[in-house]
Amino acid sequence: MLLFEFETAVEHGSATVGFEHYRPVLEQVRSLLPPQSTVTLLADRGFEHGELIRWLQQNHWSWAIRAKSDLLVTLPTGTTKRVEQLIPPAEQAYLVPDVTVLGDVNCHLATANLDMANGSWAVLSDIPPSLQTFALYGKRFGGIEPHFKDYKSAAFNVVSSHLRDAQALTCLFMLLATANLIAVILGIMLVRLGQRAAIDWHDHRGLSFLQLGLRQLHTLLYQQKSLPILQILPRTNPPPASASIAKREKLDFRIEFARITIVSS
Repeated sequence: MLLFEFETAVEHGSATVGFEHYRPVLEQVRSLLPPQSTVTLLADRGFEHGELIRWLQQNHWSWAIRAKSDLLVTLPTGTTKRVEQLIPPAEQAYLVPDVTVLGDVNCHLATANLDMANGSWAVLSDIPPSLQTFALYGKRFGGIEPHFKDYKSAAFNVVSSHLRDAQALTCLFMLLATANLIAVILGIMLVRLGQRAAIDWHDHRGLSFLQLGLRQLHTLLYQQKSLPILQILPRTNPPPASASIAKREKLDFRIEFARITIVSS
């Protein structure tokens, strides 16, 4: 597995950024990836762009993108409905294969309505719809969203920099990405050496590898010790950390639907 992080700040007057603004980032990422890499892009509703999906198809990247409620979806029968009309009753899921969206994009749709999720989900994907569609998209919340939180309040507090210039922010994010990587490696090394308890002394707290590494860095600075030789990251992801036993049980929880319907008309 390749651990890859790429940070670029885009100056824009709106939170919604058009494909032409972030396409250079995708192109640069593609140029840096090893040949024959398997890539899956996960994106929120702000990236529901036909140009993006066509680019992904041309480059053979897999994808799962959350759909807006007013998106028009054409079913195999030729009937066109809005996504909000394809949301199931509470505690149910609809699997809608072979739909067309955004003019000429052929894909699949999976929708769910769960009280525990505080609303409904509608996910477009190139993968035939199943309950695994939700698990795939849900990886955004286990990796990407905590990463954003680390940059803001959980670790680096980047908002306090008060920087507004895109180039300056890009430089800052590159430095923070390096710091993030060093801290994660240090955290993994601590766990490998059986020294986690020296930093994370609460039996069930379960600090992330980033937080372990940052605390170790603080300790080294306080003790005026040098940074150890960093090891190569493991080929597979380490077991995820959790803040408590209750959090671990919540992450392991399997959602059960009252009914699953395959929709064709």
